[in-house]
Amino acid sequence: MARLDVRDIQPVNRHSIIHDEFEALEPGETLTIVNDHEPKPLFYEFQAEVERFDADGYEVERHAPDEFVARFPKLAA
Repeated sequence: MARLDVRDIQPVNRHSIIHDEFEALEPGETLTIVNDHEPKPLFYEFQAEVERFDADGYEVERHAPDEFVARFPKLAA
């Protein structure tokens, strides 16, 4: 499982970095993202654009006011 904390990355660059990290995963692996807000727009983007994204397996937890941990699973082959 890969973990990526994007809170220190410029917001304009976050989505492209997250997409690259997701693409590098093996089928069946999960990308865990730590973000400063709930990543609902990213979820919808993945759901619409990323064929290998397992939307049913997506989870998000709020750990603090500025810490959301989201899991983006990649479908198994």
